[in-house]
Amino acid sequence: MPKILVTGGCGYIGSHTVVDLIQNGFDVVSIDDNSRSTTYLLNGIEQITGKKLKNYKVDLKNFDETLAVFQENDDISGVIHFAAYKAVGESVEKPLDYYENNLYSLVNLLKCVKEFKVPHFVFSSSCTVYGNPDVIPVTEESPIKKAESPYGATKQMGEEIIKDFTKVSDTSAILLRYFNPVGAHPDNLIGELPLGKPQNLVPVITQTAIGKLPQMTVFGDDYDTRDGSCVRDFIHVCDIANAHTLAIKFLLNKKNKQKNEVFNLGTGNGVTVLEAINAFEKVTGQKLNYKIGPRRPGDVIAIYANNNHAVSSLDWKIQFGLDDMMKTAWEWEKKIKQDEELMKKQNPVLN
Repeated sequence: MPKILVTGGCGYIGSHTVVDLIQNGFDVVSIDDNSRSTTYLLNGIEQITGKKLKNYKVDLKNFDETLAVFQENDDISGVIHFAAYKAVGESVEKPLDYYENNLYSLVNLLKCVKEFKVPHFVFSSSCTVYGNPDVIPVTEESPIKKAESPYGATKQMGEEIIKDFTKVSDTSAILLRYFNPVGAHPDNLIGELPLGKPQNLVPVITQTAIGKLPQMTVFGDDYDTRDGSCVRDFIHVCDIANAHTLAIKFLLNKKNKQKNEVFNLGTGNGVTVLEAINAFEKVTGQKLNYKIGPRRPGDVIAIYANNNHAVSSLDWKIQFGLDDMMKTAWEWEKKIKQDEELMKKQNPVLN
């Protein structure tokens, strides 16, 4: 089967996608500088798939190091690009870090794709490109509005860079705009592993429930939504991962009608932050200690997907519901606690 390069393969969505690719027969290599991840998830990948993932500890902002990976693997058929900083709140505080990391790395990667004539490219984009939409659910044709955060801006710019690149190259690309990936692999061997204080809702929920965080904050209860908290489209990470495999197959089978295709990846259901908290409490029996705080800069009020295009074109099927997302996330959090001392020994950055 073709060789696929996954950038950010040690990360949350990257690791789950690596598993899905391997289970679908692909040969996979990874690039990850482990600045926002650890090698811990590599063990889980190997246990689930029975195969050891080759990961190059390379910073994509370093062109020469990136080029060397392509020189060593000159038979790459496709690239799936995850590696990026991804926290909305942090991007507001550190915009230059986000522009430098997310854009320089993409440009260097595409230079290598061009030099080695890699025919297929899948980009990890985001629903943040839609900004605060006027109409929901959003479709792929919904207007691209001003981004609410530097993170969202880097995804908008990334999409434009790829579109311009594919116009003058033999590479075809798919831009996957996904919504809020949560949960963990059902085998409980890989999951979300934030370094430092978590930036995303579900790890904040699970870390509060297990006692790592004394209390969590709901950022705003005065939005124009059904309970005043923000509305999001939570989708299980394994469903997101499988869509990347289907996207690669879509390109390999030459089903794309254009050099660039865009797909929304969401469940199509809007869930408020308070509803997500209630779902977690119901599924796990854990009562969460949370408070209502002020709105957080960069947050979109409400967004969820129309996923008809991905379902019909990619033959994508959503396998996991909200209860599954919360249950697997909680089981993973408990496993992290069990393995914490071992993880600290293997990865000093966690200390």
